Amino acid sequence: MSPFFKISHSTEENKANNQVHMVLILRAAAIILQLLLILFVNIGLQYQLPWTPLFSVIALELIFTLVSFVIYRNKSQASPSALLIQICADILFLSLLLFFSGGATNAFVSLLLIPIAIAAVTLTPILLALVALLAIGSYSVLLWFLPMSVMHGNMEGHFIGMGINFLFSALVVAIVVGKMARSINQRELAIAAYRENLLKQEQVTSLGVASAQVTHQLATPIATVQLLVDELSEDFPNNDIIDDMQSQLARCTQSLNTFRAMVFDIKEQTITAITVSELLAQVLENLRVNHPEIEVELTEQQAQEVEIKADAALLPAIINLLNNAVRATKANNSHKITLISQVQAGNWQFVIRDYGLGFTLEKLKQLGTKPVTSEQGLGMAVFLSHASLERLGGKLVLTNHNQGGALVTLSLPILKDG
Repeated sequence: MSPFFKISHSTEENKANNQVHMVLILRAAAIILQLLLILFVNIGLQYQLPWTPLFSVIALELIFTLVSFVIYRNKSQASPSALLIQICADILFLSLLLFFSGGATNAFVSLLLIPIAIAAVTLTPILLALVALLAIGSYSVLLWFLPMSVMHGNMEGHFIGMGINFLFSALVVAIVVGKMARSINQRELAIAAYRENLLKQEQVTSLGVASAQVTHQLATPIATVQLLVDELSEDFPNNDIIDDMQSQLARCTQSLNTFRAMVFDIKEQTITAITVSELLAQVLENLRVNHPEIEVELTEQQAQEVEIKADAALLPAIINLLNNAVRATKANNSHKITLISQVQAGNWQFVIRDYGLGFTLEKLKQLGTKPVTSEQGLGMAVFLSHASLERLGGKLVLTNHNQGGALVTLSLPILKDG
C-alpha cells in the first residue's frame, strides 16, 4: 500500500476522533438543558411529567457519556464507526425522553433531525443513510404508540401529515446537507493538495536554482584541471593514473553538458515519446557502467514496445532510484537488485526491489513528500524523482517487501500498446 494512502487514512481517523469529542461535548450540554426543561415544565408550567423514567434515561445518558469520555480521552484516533455509535445513541436517548414526555405530540420531536444533520456533515453516505433510517423509524414508533385518546376528530390525519413532513424533512436534510458537506470537503482537499503541490514545486525550483549555481561554479575549475591534466599527459604519456584522471574529467564534463541540456528541455517543457525497451536499455547501460559488481535480475512482462511520455528528467529520476537501491543493497552486504517491467491498468510499472534493510515507518511517511535526512542518501533523490514523475502524470509508491528489502514502484501512463 502506498504510504500516501496510509497518511490519508490516519488523517481521517484523527478527524473522526475530533468529531467524537465534539459530539460528546454537545451531548453534555444537552443533558444540562434536558434537566432544566424537565424542572421548568414540572415546576414552572405545573405539567406533571413522569420523573422516574425521564431521570433514569438521563442517568443512562450521563453514564454513557462519561464512559465515552474516558474511552476517547487518551485516544489519538477513532474510526467513523465510533462516531456512528455516538450519533445512534443520541437518537435512542432522545427517543426515550420523547416517549415518556408525550411521544410524537411533544413539541421537541423535531430534534430528531439534529443527529441526521450531524451525520450528514461527518459520516459517509452509507452511514448517513443508516442514521436517517434510524431517526425515521424512531419517529414512526413514537407515532405508533400514541394513545387512542388523542386520535379524535381530524387529529389522526394531522399526525399522519406530521409523519410525512418529518420523512421529507429528514430526506432533505440528509441529501442536501450531505451533498453540501461533501462538496465543501472535496474543495478543501483540492485546495490542500494544490497548496502542497505549490510548496513542492517551490522546493524543486529552489533546488534547481542551487544546482544551476553550483554547476556554473564547477565549470571553470573543471576546465582548469582539464588543462593541467592535458599538460601532464604530454609530459608523462601512457600514464595510467593520468589516463584515469582524464576519463573522470570527461565524465564530469559530459554530466555538466547533460545538465545544461536537461535544464533547457525542462524550461521549454519538452515532452517526447519513448518506448520502454529504449528506456530500459539506457537504464541497464547505466547500471553496467556505474555498478558492474551488481547482479541485475530483470523480468519483462510484455512491456517492451509500450510507449510512454518522457522528458529530460525521467532517466535521471529512475537512475536516482536505482542508485539508492544499489546503495541500500550494498549496505546489507548484498550485490543484487530485482527489476520488473510490466503493464497494469493502462500504466507502465517499473518495480525496483533492493535487498537492504527496508524503510522505517517514519521514512515511509516522509520520503517523496519532502527532502529528508538519511545516512544512505535516501530522501533528496526520491523527492526529486517523485516531482519528476508527477510532471509526467506518474506516481511513486514506496513500500517494504514482505521478504525483506525496499520496494519502489513507479507508474507512468502509456501512450499506446505496441
